[in-house]
Amino acid sequence: MARRTIADIEKIWSNVEGVKKLSDRVIGIGPFGLGLDGLLTWVPVVGTVYTVGTGGWLILQALRAKASPSTLAQMAAYMAVDTATGTVPIAGDVVDTFFPGQLLAAKALQKDIASTHWVEDSESAARASGDHDRHLETVRGDRNLRRVVYLHD
Repeated sequence: MARRTIADIEKIWSNVEGVKKLSDRVIGIGPFGLGLDGLLTWVPVVGTVYTVGTGGWLILQALRAKASPSTLAQMAAYMAVDTATGTVPIAGDVVDTFFPGQLLAAKALQKDIASTHWVEDSESAARASGDHDRHLETVRGDRNLRRVVYLHD
């Protein structure tokens, strides 16, 4: 696997932001929004293909960003609900129109990215240089951070 950089993680964040808006927030009315996912759900097969495709792409971005297993599970659950509701004729389509599956999955990934201390090194190199303890202290000292991820592992 190619070594990742913090710029790669920032690019993933930006790409996910675009899908979030396109899928569920093209039109925003207060806390509610409507996007391609809600509109395409009314087109047989096309809506399901769009939902599964964007959901799979979001999961792939989460894997590229080394998201935590709990974040991956949360994202998969949101996308499973979004896909399942879209396959039920009429009633499911109404629910899917307003269920922001991609938005919730993207927010979960972005929250995971924001709560991670990113290090452009391998864990073994950081341990050898003594920097690993410094990274752990950074996480302990910042209540917004939950974990350290070494991008070169």
